[in-house]
Amino acid sequence: MTLTPPLLLALMLGLMGAQATVDLRTAAAMAAGLCKTRPTDLVFIVDSSRSVRPSEFEQVKVFLAKVIEGLDVGPNATRVGVVNYASRVKNEVSLKTHRTKAGLVKAVTKVDPLSTGTMTGLAIQFALNVAFSENEGGRVKSPDISKVAIIVTDGRPQDNVKDVAQRARDAGIEIFAIGVGRVDMSTLKQMASEPLDDHVDYVESYSVIEKLTKKFQEAFCVSDLCATADHDCEQVCVSSPGSYKCACKDGFTLMDDGRSCSACSNSATDVVFLIDGSKSVRPENFELVKKWINQIVDKLDVSDSKAHVGLVQYSSLVRQEFPLGRHNNKKDLKEAVKKMAYMERGTMTGQALRYLTDKSFSVGHGARPGVSKVGIVFTDGRSQDYIGDAAKKAKEMGFKMYAVGVGNAVEDELKEIASQPTGEHYFYTADFKAMTQIAKKLQINICQEEDPCECDSLVKFQKKVEEALQALTKKIENMSKRIALLENKIV
Repeated sequence: MTLTPPLLLALMLGLMGAQATVDLRTAAAMAAGLCKTRPTDLVFIVDSSRSVRPSEFEQVKVFLAKVIEGLDVGPNATRVGVVNYASRVKNEVSLKTHRTKAGLVKAVTKVDPLSTGTMTGLAIQFALNVAFSENEGGRVKSPDISKVAIIVTDGRPQDNVKDVAQRARDAGIEIFAIGVGRVDMSTLKQMASEPLDDHVDYVESYSVIEKLTKKFQEAFCVSDLCATADHDCEQVCVSSPGSYKCACKDGFTLMDDGRSCSACSNSATDVVFLIDGSKSVRPENFELVKKWINQIVDKLDVSDSKAHVGLVQYSSLVRQEFPLGRHNNKKDLKEAVKKMAYMERGTMTGQALRYLTDKSFSVGHGARPGVSKVGIVFTDGRSQDYIGDAAKKAKEMGFKMYAVGVGNAVEDELKEIASQPTGEHYFYTADFKAMTQIAKKLQINICQEEDPCECDSLVKFQKKVEEALQALTKKIENMSKRIALLENKIV
């Protein structure tokens, strides 16, 4: 089997941990051009003490330029400043100075080393008091604006960094500390934000500092979750920085779960799931089936007056797990689904359909008179009994029937169970893990039919109005004729 890029990515996500999964998604988003950087005030604090040779300082500037190239630079996006330090501190680039990448990169190339001592604490204090200030282009503290300092140093500071770094972090500045060569690692840890694993980096020499470029590009990357399809919106996904929200097409209403859409969310519906629990399903897949049921439950407006849900499991026998109306809120309903025990044994789909028509939708089992009825049948194999008569009866009784098959399910049987139009009411997939997509596609849009009495009343009223208008028109015509006769007599 050839592993396509999407399949390879999915396989890798399954084998990796949570943090690695996030990193891989970010990398995929960057590769696809779907990555934006969040609005940030970013200040580089660069050590140019005498221990840093001129050629090494040039490599630091190349690193800075490459990180800048990966940013969305602009007044309302990311602003960049550069603080150069040794025994003294020099503000090389203010946050307000350059609003384009080209201007920033050019300014970075012109920075010269100071070549004296190493007063890292003094540099952090300068950044806190000056570089991040409003006078230098820093924006007012806000949840929407990140404040980030990246410190690059190759030695032991000649002053205290612990206290001043703490003050900077308390002020909302996220600090990354990069150490080179014979740097003091304990000092880096005193400066950096938590978690230290994400905020402390070490390279053995300036010649390889460029390898950190990707790490910092990814650190500022916010992927477009809608574009990467890493969302569960049923119809419309609306992106926002680092997040998204769901919406619906015209004529549909967003449900309480914030993901699903309904064309008729105000109608009362009785829904019964008929679930194959035969031995061919297997325990691990049966758990996936239960999750799939709850995905569909999430899309329903479950309440006393709206959607009621019942659950029936079948194999060689039929067992009602719970009837309609027993659980009228999503939380209780989903918990009851999770508790369903796997039956195993055979596949008597015909017998299960007869139970549905004779009992599940009866008043004695919680069904409501005059309410739309929906049956959702799931199976993973060929039925061991005849389904034709029971499937036909269900549709003749006015039930809307959905048929869902997985694995060895027979598509002809699914089509026989499904309501018309068949293409909208039967679904098949070879893999249990793909059932999530079926849950997204399956639309239970039962609309309240118009009351024929109300329609008749409207027609009668309209007819009376038309008759009254016709009579009034005749009277006006007669009056016009009389007026004309009177005018003739006067003349």
